[in-house]
Amino acid sequence: MVASEPTELRSNPPPALSAGIFDVDGVLLASPHERAWREALRGFADPEHFTTTMYQAHVAGKPRLSGALAALEALGVPDAGRQAIVYAERKQKRLEELIDGGTVAAFPDALRFVKAVGALGWPMAVASSSRNANQMMKAIPFDAGQSLLDAFSVNVCGRDLPEGKPNSAIFLLAARELRIEPAQCFVAEDAPAGIEAARAGGMTALGVARRGDAALLWAAGADRVVTSLDEIAIDELLNGRLRLRPN
Repeated sequence: MVASEPTELRSNPPPALSAGIFDVDGVLLASPHERAWREALRGFADPEHFTTTMYQAHVAGKPRLSGALAALEALGVPDAGRQAIVYAERKQKRLEELIDGGTVAAFPDALRFVKAVGALGWPMAVASSSRNANQMMKAIPFDAGQSLLDAFSVNVCGRDLPEGKPNSAIFLLAARELRIEPAQCFVAEDAPAGIEAARAGGMTALGVARRGDAALLWAAGADRVVTSLDEIAIDELLNGRLRLRPN
């Protein structure tokens, strides 16, 4: 089902698109990040209070320490600034255990969409705050013996940047390395922080609402929101427009 659009659409259409930038967790891959954050919370707060809605609103898309601090503050944990360092370390250890256990999978619609965009001859970048993104994508078969990571000409995942999302730095870096103007890039994101970062960078923000959180993505400023990347009209992309397939 196509996510509902807001009643007011943006009046100034962006320039023709010619490149794509993709977040990883939640857009390309079903990874155990949320699970790792929840399970690492034991000893700080009740893991049952770490809901998907809270993860999306406060943690998803942010650098590790920023996400840890935001989660603890949202849960009202005392001395969150100091505790966040330990929490972030626990989360990372648990995440690595889950990755090694084979819990990462690609979303089939994402693989189809990446292939379709690549077939247009568009340059593509991956841009995730996660330092684990490369490891996860290398484990996903893609095409002709390549991994999913090989599908992208630019990779800025896990780069050291002064600020993480919702700051636009990671997406502007991706556009610069693609040698494409930011206004000609769309960014596929599943987190409100990522949508805010794309908009702040002057890019078209495509929200991917896999967790029933379309309202959060619209509120963050998404230009389009879908529940599956199959909903994007590839023939419209060929003309530089991000539109939905007809119903």
